[in-house]
Amino acid sequence: MELAYIPSPSRGVIHLGPIPLRGYAFCIIIGVFVAVWLGNRRWIARGGRAGTVADIAVWAVPFGLIGGRLYHVITDYELYFSEGRDWVDAFKIWEGGLGIWGAIALGALGAWIGCRRRGIPLPAWADAVAPGIALAQGIGRWGNWFNQELYGKASDLPWALHITSSADGRVPGYYQPTFLYESLWCIGVAFLVIWADRRFRLGHGRAFALYVAAYCAGRFWIEYLRVDDAHHILGLRLNNWTALLVFLLAVAYLVISAKKRPGREAVVEPAAVEDADAAEGAGGAGAADTEAKDAAERKDKTEDKTKDQSEDKAEGGKPDLAKSDKVEAEKADAKKADAGKAEPAAKAEPEKDAAGAVDDKATQG
Repeated sequence: MELAYIPSPSRGVIHLGPIPLRGYAFCIIIGVFVAVWLGNRRWIARGGRAGTVADIAVWAVPFGLIGGRLYHVITDYELYFSEGRDWVDAFKIWEGGLGIWGAIALGALGAWIGCRRRGIPLPAWADAVAPGIALAQGIGRWGNWFNQELYGKASDLPWALHITSSADGRVPGYYQPTFLYESLWCIGVAFLVIWADRRFRLGHGRAFALYVAAYCAGRFWIEYLRVDDAHHILGLRLNNWTALLVFLLAVAYLVISAKKRPGREAVVEPAAVEDADAAEGAGGAGAADTEAKDAAERKDKTEDKTKDQSEDKAEGGKPDLAKSDKVEAEKADAKKADAGKAEPAAKAEPEKDAAGAVDDKATQG
């Protein structure tokens, strides 16, 4: 009996009334949201517009899901078209079964359509979303844990996966948790791409190529541990050969692209240019309106000044009777005031004379 192990969920689906909530689907959906979120941040940092990654993902994600399912059904056709099997099960994507190779291939086609509609280069967009795709894969692998699938060889390690289901030929026991290995590897690939992109300013699709090469390197040895049924060629599983071929193509692209097109391309979205031109046009129209308003105000001021000067001339040519009457009244008031001051002085003078006469008489006496 194992003292330590990774338990498997008792079931991979929870029913909310008549609605089934499947762990596999939730992992895929969460992974897509993380990829779009991170891709959007990286796209904006490269000079793109917010929302572009999501708009293109509307094309890439459905194409990717279809491509992933097609690859799985084609390479494991006996699960759906052999004797005793129901071919309708090929459409039950929620039960698991997505081939990453088909998802990337057909997803790239959908992304190309979206990029073409937006007028932006696919390699630049792919560089922005590359680490997000790796994180999405890391999250999506936990869907295999919910479905108790894609485990490895029997193991007595403390982190062995305990398989409890016996459906579809499973044998309950303890196995290598290859879903966990791949999940951790994908997270490491995401950080590797982010670091390399900042350190070397990868462009023209090289960040995406690095993601592909690094993922394939890990997928090769993880695939070697798996024990689920698969087609073999020269002793190796089909996915091993696919990983090896895609790895070589990705490395070749990295080397050739670095020599032919070094550096990172500038991201310029046609929609952003159109918005800038519209804003510039609106700014020019606003400036024209301001100049017209200023000219009107200057004209009004000139007319007011001319009117004032005309009124001043009219006042100089014709005597203002009201003004003259006012002046005369002020002069009259001034005369009255002077007369009032002079009268007390006149009264004081006779008094002085009488006092003088009394003094004279006293002198004579």
